[in-house]
Amino acid sequence: MIEDMLRTPSAVRDAERYTAHNYHPLPVVISSAEGAWLTDVDGRRYLDCLAGYSALNFGHRHPTLVRAAHEQLDRLTLTSRAFIHDQFADFCRELAALCGKDLVLPMNTGAEAVETGIKVARKWGYQVKKVTPGQANIIVADGNFHGRTTTIVSFSTDDDARADFGPYTPGFTVVPYGDLAALEAAIDENTVAVLLEPIQGEQGVVLPPEGYLPGVRRVCTDRNVLFIADEIQSGLGRTGRTFACDHEGVVPDMYLLGKALGGGIVPVSAVAADADVLGVLRPGQHGSTFGGNPLACAVATEVVRLLATGEFQRRSAELGERLRAGLEGLLGSGLVAVRVRGLWAGVDIDPALMTGRQACERLMDRGVLAKDTHGSTIRLAPPLVITSDEIDHAVAQVAAVLAG
Repeated sequence: MIEDMLRTPSAVRDAERYTAHNYHPLPVVISSAEGAWLTDVDGRRYLDCLAGYSALNFGHRHPTLVRAAHEQLDRLTLTSRAFIHDQFADFCRELAALCGKDLVLPMNTGAEAVETGIKVARKWGYQVKKVTPGQANIIVADGNFHGRTTTIVSFSTDDDARADFGPYTPGFTVVPYGDLAALEAAIDENTVAVLLEPIQGEQGVVLPPEGYLPGVRRVCTDRNVLFIADEIQSGLGRTGRTFACDHEGVVPDMYLLGKALGGGIVPVSAVAADADVLGVLRPGQHGSTFGGNPLACAVATEVVRLLATGEFQRRSAELGERLRAGLEGLLGSGLVAVRVRGLWAGVDIDPALMTGRQACERLMDRGVLAKDTHGSTIRLAPPLVITSDEIDHAVAQVAAVLAG
């Protein structure tokens, strides 16, 4: 009879009835959240170990970010880029400084940032590098995930993301991730950029081989090709540094940012690069009605200021070591591989035990929310405000699920 009083089953049924089935969510219906914890419509609490695919690096409803949003809501929310508003310059200046770049181009979603990066690279190629008109080529890696627009899925190697969405956009060459020789061999006179995730998130938190990113940087410099780093998931403190590229001292020509930049409140993305790259754009050539809106800028400026203190990068690095130690202790007891960089982990479960989906369902039953990918892999990416005790709790629940 208690089951008849629960709100979750009917809410799940309604969601399934009235929405397109482009997602397969866990059967949990969240109604409130704070910090690293979520509460569902029936009052059950869950530890968030996904953090909105890194969109919630600062946790749910971080007071500084919520305050900024409230204050801006009472003043001004949208002007379009037809006018300049009083939050715009601060955001662009402070994000450019965080990135060590001259200029910032604000957009909304991660996919828009990637599309912007592609357009800028092509225009740079034609105007600066002088590649053959209409023949610009960008090198990408297999296993990539950069978004789901028609152009982006054109160079995806994931059949679920790509199949039945053709005809596909030309101008991309796919090489194996981590294979520097293959990347260098693929560059020709019309190559304008190399577009990579420093860590492949959707693929299962796949870390690059040691020396790979510095090698990419060297090859791009030597061959006059832009290095575009998609740090939409890996950036802004997730890996224990401001950017994942920082772990190997690599500075790309262009950063693609999103997710955490909006503080878990509004969608904010951006491209950051020097003036000799982003400066190729002229009025009317690219834009967005909502890109760089006052509400987004007010929140994102506070995000940049939180990162400028270094506190969240330190927390991610320190707590990430605790997460690593806990997960590696489960190797041989149901886990076959663990990959960790900061508070971001890819965990491969013995497929003879269960699928990743089954593991996430069992974790949900134990009050921990995570997400599966590619068979028997699950990803753990808790908010950076998580505590050491909460890390231990999450690992203990993984151990309990593996033990059956």
